[in-house]
Amino acid sequence: MTTDDGFAFSAHVPVRWSDMDAFGHINHARMVTLMEEARIQWLLSAGEEYQPLITSAMIVNVAIRYQAQLRHSDTPLHVGMWISTFRSVDFTISYEIRGAQAPADSKPACVATTQMAVVDIEKHTLRRLSPDEKAHLAAWSRS
Repeated sequence: MTTDDGFAFSAHVPVRWSDMDAFGHINHARMVTLMEEARIQWLLSAGEEYQPLITSAMIVNVAIRYQAQLRHSDTPLHVGMWISTFRSVDFTISYEIRGAQAPADSKPACVATTQMAVVDIEKHTLRRLSPDEKAHLAAWSRS
């Protein structure tokens, strides 16, 4: 599945004034929160069938690389996402983040990844992705 812009999922996330730092650009910690808002939009779009995957996924790693500044005037941020890898117990969501006015084919202001592990909530241990979950994740890869 890909959107018209080539991503598996695209979200538009508003930038709040409180997301800014003293230098007038989006604070690093707030960028993680903005990514979370986009990720939640995507995960909730998966529907009831994939609720066990969504509710058992926990973040194990976040990596962000800034390539340009993003400011309040760039709201809403365009966040393109896709599944870049998945293995037996985890998957990685990749992000390209651009300001509202940036062309879709422009260099993203921010590129990031979030590695998610799936857990058995009752046993407090990692669990393996089911074949159906792997197929679902593969469908969200970027073409």
